[in-house]
Amino acid sequence: MTVTEDSGASPDVLDLIERYYDAVPRREARAEDHGPLTLFVREGEGWPFYARPAFGWSGPVRAGDVLRVRDRQRELGIPESFEWVAETTPALRAAAEEAGLVVHEHPLMVLGTDAAPVAPAYPAVRVLEADDPVLPSALVVPHLAFAEPGTRVGAAGTADLAEAILARAGDGSLESGTARVRAGLTVLAAAVEDGTALCAGQHNQVGEVSEIVGVGTLPAARRRGLALAVTAALIADARSRGVKTVFLSAGDEDVARIYARLGFRRAGTALIAEPAG
Repeated sequence: MTVTEDSGASPDVLDLIERYYDAVPRREARAEDHGPLTLFVREGEGWPFYARPAFGWSGPVRAGDVLRVRDRQRELGIPESFEWVAETTPALRAAAEEAGLVVHEHPLMVLGTDAAPVAPAYPAVRVLEADDPVLPSALVVPHLAFAEPGTRVGAAGTADLAEAILARAGDGSLESGTARVRAGLTVLAAAVEDGTALCAGQHNQVGEVSEIVGVGTLPAARRRGLALAVTAALIADARSRGVKTVFLSAGDEDVARIYARLGFRRAGTALIAEPAG
């Protein structure tokens, strides 16, 4: 089976993911009820959240519902972003597009229960504590990675990473990320070289489910197996904490093929809607 084919994920697995998606933002955000949609509004510093289908909603979703939430997001000064699973709420795509949003597709992948991930050897991959001096670079390096998407070796290197860390000093983002690690809300792993994280990622556990997010490699350090090594470390940590369901959303089909090497299989499609441009 290729990663573009569905693995036949059971409704139970998608239900677990839906419960997870509803639970995670509630730890750091207030939830506003907008009928078929829930808008999560972060309390304090950190990445802004999004709107998504109200958990358990089985009625219709219309363009007007999306437009009302967009009005509220603009009022609050937060991104007009919506996230959901295509197979669980199929009607939302047409409503979002009619409301003027662009919808992006990402392979939703679940780790096989019998998978035993073996990543390329990289000696300096570790889970970071809140007081680890590598933590600032681990929090920032994914931003540089996502600014140059894809799997090809890119231009941004360690000098750019150092500049990016300085640029974020004082804006609250590093402090917020550190606080999340200290509070146990997220686990951060990194591939470290010369005291700098060349690749980093996180997993965020809720009960027996955890999502791996934000795995990004410094563009100049790609094609060395670092993302696989970091992801394998996150999987091992999640399993050590009693997690039974590990899942992620791949950036595209090329990235999905990389995760397939670790035993992830396509379970559905994660959708993100946002304004054009």
